[in-house]
Amino acid sequence: MVTIYDIAKRANVSAMTVSRVINDSGRISPKTREKVKRIMEELNYVPNSTARSLVKQETKMLSLLITDITNPFFTTLARGAEDAAMALGYKLLFGNSDEKLSKEREYVDMVMSTRVDGLLFAPASDESAEHLSMLNMHRIPFVLVDRDVPGAEADVVLGENRPGADRLTDYLIGLGHRRIALVNGLRTVSTARERHAGYRDALNRHRIPFDESLVVEYGYNRFDDPDKLERLLRLDDPPTAIFAANNVLAVSVIAFLRDKGIGVPDRISVVCFEDVGLASKLDPFLTVAVQPAYDFGYTGVRLLVEKIRRKEAAERQIVRLPSEMIVRKSAGPPPRRVEPQLNERMGEP
Repeated sequence: MVTIYDIAKRANVSAMTVSRVINDSGRISPKTREKVKRIMEELNYVPNSTARSLVKQETKMLSLLITDITNPFFTTLARGAEDAAMALGYKLLFGNSDEKLSKEREYVDMVMSTRVDGLLFAPASDESAEHLSMLNMHRIPFVLVDRDVPGAEADVVLGENRPGADRLTDYLIGLGHRRIALVNGLRTVSTARERHAGYRDALNRHRIPFDESLVVEYGYNRFDDPDKLERLLRLDDPPTAIFAANNVLAVSVIAFLRDKGIGVPDRISVVCFEDVGLASKLDPFLTVAVQPAYDFGYTGVRLLVEKIRRKEAAERQIVRLPSEMIVRKSAGPPPRRVEPQLNERMGEP
């Protein structure tokens, strides 16, 4: 294995000079620096990153912890985060909590033990506050992405959840729907609360009474109780439209309706927050509020690296990225009610 002593001998300089070139420290002439780097390349020398981190107190490693890697939103977010990290000279480690606090804790423990320089973090729920406290205690810089946590003083990259949910609900109302169900995430997650608020904003603006029986909640990544949706359909006045609060829930809702022989949008219209990835290219069906997922990851890493390099505390930064509504084929006017014949209404044969 090639060592810095081999490099020093070949370049006719001291080992200390080679070390300074590797760690970009000390005063070295450009000519000597170039010669050492050229010989490092010729000998395929790879610097020991652990040794460098001890000298410079950095590893050039970041970590990304998201909640559901199977969700196209987070997959694209991760790509944006990786691209930003590479552009800024960092490598990126990935973790996936599956919306579970216990699994999230394991990854937070790993982050604290592996000496990464910082963490881009999509928290599982409000209860992730305990994990944020641990990161602060160990002085590990972090930036929140997609979700906020009450009381957190971290920089954060968020979507316009409330306005986006308002627009989707308003669109359904404009088509003539008045019985609009909300299939939402758990309200222990900030995005679910904001999307619920946007849904109610649109109802209030159109003076449509809010009906709690039209709201059901699931974990964002699991459709684990179909009976909740079944109960919606059995209401005396069932919904003619469903607003699904994320893409995973929307796909589950449509699959459930099709299994029941209920056509979309012929009998029930469906819209959702977030797009469904490549599936939308093959079958442009769902009407959605699309978030710039790539920009969430890219912007989050840039904020994180700024925080790492700044070192001292600064005023909290909150970045809001806009959503765009894309109208496709999954929503239409509510089905016409079939009126009984006049003689049936009069009780005549």
